[in-house]
Amino acid sequence: MTKKWMTGLLTMMGSATVAVANDVVDASVATDAMTRTYGVSLKQAWHDGGWIMWVLAALSVFALAMVFYFIWALRTGVVIPHTLVSDVLSRLRSGDLNEARRLADRTPCPFSSVVLAALNCLRNVPNCDSVLLRSTTEAEGARQADAIQGQTELLLDIATIAPLIGLLGTVLGMFQAFGGIADGIEAAKPVVLAAGVSKAIVTTIFALIVAIPCMAFYALFRRRASRQISNLEAVSSEIVTGLISLEHTN
Repeated sequence: MTKKWMTGLLTMMGSATVAVANDVVDASVATDAMTRTYGVSLKQAWHDGGWIMWVLAALSVFALAMVFYFIWALRTGVVIPHTLVSDVLSRLRSGDLNEARRLADRTPCPFSSVVLAALNCLRNVPNCDSVLLRSTTEAEGARQADAIQGQTELLLDIATIAPLIGLLGTVLGMFQAFGGIADGIEAAKPVVLAAGVSKAIVTTIFALIVAIPCMAFYALFRRRASRQISNLEAVSSEIVTGLISLEHTN
């Protein structure tokens, strides 16, 4: 009886020792997985993301180029040059339409396009009245406003597309990670699945890193574009008023 009791005790201790050892091994593997997840290098993350990372990199480079372009293109000196505005208004008040046209042709910009549209209306349309002149100028101004505002939406497009591409990479990675279940239940260890899912999520993380700054810059440039459009409308109204007063004088 004592031998049986000792044998059972040793068996229980052996089983407990094996269980503890297995737990230690699983904990060590889990720790390694967590280390890889949260302490992963950029090179390893890039490798885990696969070809999706190259697509996100291309989008980020394009977005960065757009940011620098909008910083330059949405300046007041590019949309509505103050010197050009004062020179054109001065020529219009003096009745020198040819010189005003020459100044507008020499400096292409949204303001020049509005001035040329108004002058073309006066030159090409017989008996051009104030209503037609105003509608022609407003139409060209609306076209320039759409062009100014529409450019900034490129950043919004990138901010919308990048998370979807990252999500595609995550879905493909999870499909690959859970594909091991088809090989048998032994291959579907939680630690292995967790490591596979962590690799898959890398693409979504990088996609959000691209999308969030794009959305922030879009909001900034959208407000700046709206401000420039308002300034363009005010100056265009001055141009129309000057041309109408000139026609009435003649």
